[in-house]
Amino acid sequence: MPREPVKMGPALSGEHAEANSIAALRKQAEGCERCDLYKHATQLVFGEGPGEARVVLVGEQPGDREDLAGRPFVGPAGRILDECLHEAGIDRSSCYLTNAVKHFKFEERGKRRLHSRPNAGEIERCSWWLGAELEELHPKVVVALGATALASLLGRRAGVLKNRGDLITTPAGYPVLVTIHPSYLLRIRNRVDAAAERGRFVKDLAKIAAQVE
Repeated sequence: MPREPVKMGPALSGEHAEANSIAALRKQAEGCERCDLYKHATQLVFGEGPGEARVVLVGEQPGDREDLAGRPFVGPAGRILDECLHEAGIDRSSCYLTNAVKHFKFEERGKRRLHSRPNAGEIERCSWWLGAELEELHPKVVVALGATALASLLGRRAGVLKNRGDLITTPAGYPVLVTIHPSYLLRIRNRVDAAAERGRFVKDLAKIAAQVE
């Protein structure tokens, strides 16, 4: 059962862009300069999926692969997400995938671009777009993949460790399912631990089905 409401984050409690379709929102967002991340990223990476999607999965931000391709969740973490959604009985093609922050934030190390976590200001400014995506889609369930997505949706009082696996009620009319970002699984070196965490992630994702039946 969904838990009682908590204080909402900027994507669910603040003002947001307005448009009559996801395509129109994407068009608006292409020239976004609401924070400085656009100055260094290759391009904005907007959400992707069917306009009638009943499930929205929200990650942190585009990674290096996503920044170059202009599409969300097409890198290593995206492949793991695909596999785990399949194991949980969820068809990725029926879901809408997006990120709390739409530009890649990174630090340069030689020829490599290493992920850098978005700060609170960047999360808040980009909630202008995430809030609009959710308003337009009005899904049955939203999945917060990791701390940045959770902060955008439910604010700083919620936590991945504290609320993992919970379905948290929101005034928007759909619950938020709290879980890890799939990139976490890539960082676990011990095979036994990695397998256990992957199984737990699949178990979290399996809760989606009950919300969309």
